[in-house]
Amino acid sequence: MSFPAQLAIPEEVLEIARRLDHAGHEVWCVGGAIRDALLRRHGMDAALEPSDLDFATSATPEQVQALFRRTVNVGVKHGTVGVLDRSRALHEVTTFRKDVTTDGRHAVVAFGVSLEDDLARRDFTINAIAYHPLRHEWRDPFGGAQDLADGLVRAVGDPIQRFREDYLRILRALRFAARFDFAVEPATWAAARAAVAGLSQLSPERVRDEWFKGLRTARSIGELVRLWIDSGAAAVWIPGVDTTEWSSAADWSPRDPVLLTSLLLPDAPGALRRLRASNAEIARAEAMARGPAEPEADTPEATRRWRAATRGAADDLVRIWLMRQGREPAWAAAVTASRARQEPVSRGELALDGNDLTALGVPPGRRIGEVLDLLLDRVLADPSLNTPERLAAIVRSL
Repeated sequence: MSFPAQLAIPEEVLEIARRLDHAGHEVWCVGGAIRDALLRRHGMDAALEPSDLDFATSATPEQVQALFRRTVNVGVKHGTVGVLDRSRALHEVTTFRKDVTTDGRHAVVAFGVSLEDDLARRDFTINAIAYHPLRHEWRDPFGGAQDLADGLVRAVGDPIQRFREDYLRILRALRFAARFDFAVEPATWAAARAAVAGLSQLSPERVRDEWFKGLRTARSIGELVRLWIDSGAAAVWIPGVDTTEWSSAADWSPRDPVLLTSLLLPDAPGALRRLRASNAEIARAEAMARGPAEPEADTPEATRRWRAATRGAADDLVRIWLMRQGREPAWAAAVTASRARQEPVSRGELALDGNDLTALGVPPGRRIGEVLDLLLDRVLADPSLNTPERLAAIVRSL
């Protein structure tokens, strides 16, 4: 793959580079934005966004902070300062660095090294390409451009050493391979499989972020899952993941990580707890797992009762059906119509609440909940009852 004569970099981004350069510091554009710009040139990836552009520089974090008025402490101890351009887009400016020690999860870095040393500590050759935004020069000491052309994810240098430095790189290799439809270079693949037990040392949050990113960006969800299974990563963090049952029928959209995790795993709530997902994400997966898959009958009342039983998961369950069957269920229209009529399907949508019941003489405590459930049952049978006057009359008759 040949390099273009120059990249079209927005003026507000060039202003950052010029200030560093005029202060006597080396400054290069690095990372995923440069990789994606080369892929885009060959029709292989999405457009370059100005906010994606980051810099590697010889300036120390303190020197970067002194040069720019608007900065964010992204990770100063690791050499990274966030610089806001005049459009308020954040760009990471990171000092040239190399790893001094690492335990496979955290690294201690040293500054004051060269661009070549900095590129040598990166994970894969396709991410170790640098572009000078002012002189329009390229640096590609590890053949990343050729690997882009060949469709390969290859570790920089010794793959065993690269994965020992940070085991998360195993999951990144799987994500890049699935995103770009690349192969993992044989030595890199062998090293990843040999080091896969090290994934257990990672924090659940880092693994979750990689899993979610992979689900959002993979060209083929089935291929992403195959890579996780074949590498051994799935056995460590998401045992039981599979696409066999519906891989041929599934339309894998929207690329919603919680929805897809629920589709792919028999115990999605348990997997999301293990990955330290948010309480809302876990609750959503639990609602999908607990809710009945479809209404008992194609009637308005059955539809309302099904929506109530799903506890907010109705839309997710419709999408799950679509992904599994390759078509929208016949009853989806009834669900849409019920929602359009704003039919109440939960306690919170009733015309009376607990305070109203207390005012009507219902004793506080468990009885309040029991009466609300009774009222909801009546309203699910006949939504026209959901007025303060009619519900109050039911309460008085109890």
